Amino acid sequence: MIDSICIFEGIYYTRLLPLVYFRPQYDLRCGILTLREKVLCNYPDIPVTLHCRSYLSDIVQEQNPKLLVNQIKGKECLFINGRVLVDENFKEQIALNKTDTLYVKGDSIIAAKVSGSKLDELKRGLKDLYTLSDFNDLFKKEVDVKIINYPWDLITYNGNQIVSDFELLTAKQKKNMHKGIIYEGAHLLNPTNIYIDEGAKIKPGAVLDAEEGPIFIGKNAIVFPNSAIEGPVFIGEGTHVKMGANIYKDTSIGEICKVGGEIEHSIIHSHSNKQHGGFLGHSYLGKWVNLGADTNNSDLKNNYGSIKVMINDEQVDSGSQFVGLTMGDHSKTAINTMFNTGTVVGVSSNIFGAGFPAKYIPSFTWGGAEALTSYDLERSLEVAKRVMTRRNMHMSDVDEKLFRKVFDLTKEERRKRGMPY
Repeated sequence: MIDSICIFEGIYYTRLLPLVYFRPQYDLRCGILTLREKVLCNYPDIPVTLHCRSYLSDIVQEQNPKLLVNQIKGKECLFINGRVLVDENFKEQIALNKTDTLYVKGDSIIAAKVSGSKLDELKRGLKDLYTLSDFNDLFKKEVDVKIINYPWDLITYNGNQIVSDFELLTAKQKKNMHKGIIYEGAHLLNPTNIYIDEGAKIKPGAVLDAEEGPIFIGKNAIVFPNSAIEGPVFIGEGTHVKMGANIYKDTSIGEICKVGGEIEHSIIHSHSNKQHGGFLGHSYLGKWVNLGADTNNSDLKNNYGSIKVMINDEQVDSGSQFVGLTMGDHSKTAINTMFNTGTVVGVSSNIFGAGFPAKYIPSFTWGGAEALTSYDLERSLEVAKRVMTRRNMHMSDVDEKLFRKVFDLTKEERRKRGMPY
């Protein structure tokens, strides 16, 4: 039996930019849980260590003081790719008690059970990103598990992951599913498929429809009057679903958010606001994002064709008819902002003005359809601190160092588009 698990980052993290500038791949959300939390829930009795890009190590350690970061202890370790969706299917295919084995899906590492001198070798390379060649000496086995390659994969799998995470988290709660306050006049359809955690409030006139999938309401969340939620949906701790909001299936809204208008098939990571009218569909918003009133995105082309998306300066065919907005942390939009299908907005950008802005907007950008320029680092940092303070949170020295590092890492994005960098 293995004595440790290492959740690692590989070289393909770039396919998930800009969502992973401020976090490792495994801290992205899909369903109710993040990719890392799925590992912890499925292997609760095995110590976990976290591997990440070197510039993220300080923030990951600050956020996880009890876990080893870029260190491994023990004589046998199961390496798990941070982009994998770990579930029962994964556990059935990945053996823990057999010989050292590399598990792959195509050209992607899924996992590797490693011991002895090979593990010692891998320990010495923990500050680098792992590739297939690092595990070449191992017996190789092809497996069929879910892995996240691009941001839209998170959206594609989100509904099914809400269902599986719901079962995992409520398995022992079946006799006590409604811990919060359900006001008279609130309507719960298929209430046995709805979990309402402690301190949550479901106000009069709210409709929670779990006939087609489960609904998970986190601690201290508030669902305001005359709002409607159609499962499968996750509403995170402390989040407010505003009056008249329509939250459709396959949507996950993380902790401490305010949401309104129409949202479907989307993920809002946490600490972000989309609290006014406007449509958000097949989209992923990072942390500390704010969408101005009547911000809308398209997620379907008029010709119903496959949507191409700019990822890491390369145009990628998603193979999907539905791809919405991907927006990095700390970015903002003004009222009435419009986004085309498959638009990508980097981190800490401020988008405003009439018309549709470009489908790819670099990080630290200021402007819109008429013109784009660089967003001054000190000004953007000041705004980020102000936003965090409003949520009673403080930007630590480690946070600020990371913010400045990401500005440097994204200079090339702006330079290629003729912007000051």
